Amino acid sequence: MTRHTLTATLLAGATALTALPASAQTELTMYYPIAVGGALTQVVDGLIAEFHEAHPEIRVNSIYAGNYDDTRVRVLSAISSGDSAPLSVLFSIDALDLIEQEMIIPFDDVLETDEDREWLDSFYPGLMANGQIDGQTWGVPFQRSTIVAYYNKDMFSAAGLDPEAPPANWDELVSMGLALRETGPYGIMIPSTGYPYWMFQALATQNGMELMNGDGTETYFDDPAVVEALEYWVSLSAEHDIMPSGTVEWGTLRQAFLEGQTAMMWHTTGNLTAVRDEASFDFGVAMLPEKVRPGSPTGGGNFYLFEGASDEEYRAALTLIRFLTDPERAAQWSIATGYVGVSPAAYETDVLRAYAEDFPAAIVARDQLEYSVAELSTYEGARVRDALNTAIQSALTGSAAPADALAQAQAIADRLLAPYR
Repeated sequence: MTRHTLTATLLAGATALTALPASAQTELTMYYPIAVGGALTQVVDGLIAEFHEAHPEIRVNSIYAGNYDDTRVRVLSAISSGDSAPLSVLFSIDALDLIEQEMIIPFDDVLETDEDREWLDSFYPGLMANGQIDGQTWGVPFQRSTIVAYYNKDMFSAAGLDPEAPPANWDELVSMGLALRETGPYGIMIPSTGYPYWMFQALATQNGMELMNGDGTETYFDDPAVVEALEYWVSLSAEHDIMPSGTVEWGTLRQAFLEGQTAMMWHTTGNLTAVRDEASFDFGVAMLPEKVRPGSPTGGGNFYLFEGASDEEYRAALTLIRFLTDPERAAQWSIATGYVGVSPAAYETDVLRAYAEDFPAAIVARDQLEYSVAELSTYEGARVRDALNTAIQSALTGSAAPADALAQAQAIADRLLAPYR
């Protein structure tokens, strides 16, 4: 089955949403973030329509609430107002804050059978890192990603570069970027709005340093290897002129790449299907280049179960989450969106095997999971990330030296995290 056939099936399924049986017994409200491009609402609606056909006793009302931060606000507001919100997809990095606020329950509390427990053990370990805390599972992966490198093969050929050999390390990124710059466009764009900490975490990881400890109580923003990573990012524009000066917009970068403004971009694999649909040129997808080691943080959203629901609602929510993360549906989801299939079994399905054989870019993000690290997650997470985002943007705009900006971010993080140590 082709990707277009799969997507058409999902979109057709969305039209069945109104044909629900009047005797639906359990009603679930699911808040869902739509943070990147593509007709994701229609894809999710199609999957929910399939669920309604298989489970007419459960009705799911999907509320699309904007980006991850918007969705989090909507969910917490609904719960504070006394509305039932048994489940939602939120940032995988929200787990610590949600636990501290006593807003969620661990999945371990609602598992009833050995089959349930086998299901919980079926996901890629790298995608579980942000959701497993103190021996319990608080988040289950669904809309998950890594950062990948997209590159314009036609531009590589025009610059005399091998279109099948994207940069494998930091030095090659610069040298290839310079060759590409001679032909006109920028060599590379790395977004520094939206989620600058996420892109920066990739660079720090590649330089051999993680930004936080496993407990979410310490950060290492002023470590020399982390400072060197930010200096390298700044150098791409300030020294080499292969990236625009100032900040690069997350929300418009995909379009800039499609319009030929840059030969390479780093972005979420969740944009993969949209790029394939819209690109008028031959493009490639590669793992991010390494320095000391390869690496990318994982990203995206997990399912969470919220406090205050009934046992019946929790059972229904678990039924829905198991349905949506079933290997066949995880494969459909990956093909229709570009997000990572969340379990090894998803990549063993016939449909995803065939798709990957026709479109090898579809498995780059999966292969990169071997080198992935947990996304930056700490207590006081939003404030800690804001401090780091400010430091990154200050350095990229020339307002502060990388070492000074990161020292300031570390001082803020130390103050915020001191009570948790």
